[in-house]
Amino acid sequence: MKSLIPKITVSSIILLTFFMEVWAYNKLKVMEEPPKKHTVKIFRMKFIPDHLTVKEGDTVEWVNKDFYLHDVTDEKNRKWTSKPFGQNEVWSKVVTEDEQYFCNLHKVMKGTITVE
Repeated sequence: MKSLIPKITVSSIILLTFFMEVWAYNKLKVMEEPPKKHTVKIFRMKFIPDHLTVKEGDTVEWVNKDFYLHDVTDEKNRKWTSKPFGQNEVWSKVVTEDEQYFCNLHKVMKGTITVE
């Protein structure tokens, strides 16, 4: 019986080490995924799409395809805002949390971003 205990202990250590290696590999693999770029088109007084689901650290760019000036402003507490930008101009932001935004020049235009 005494000779069985060291074998169980060694086996447990080997299994634990194996599972820790697998966990660490998977964690690094997820962390190595480069951030992605998502595009929101501004057209006919709308954000298209008006809802995005992204990962933390991804970049969202807004491309104005409208004839009018537009901006993008944080709706909750106005922590951030773009300057007004014209047709074919782009504004972008790295997203780290859920966002609700609107066009301060045309307040009916609204959108949301969910961070997974």
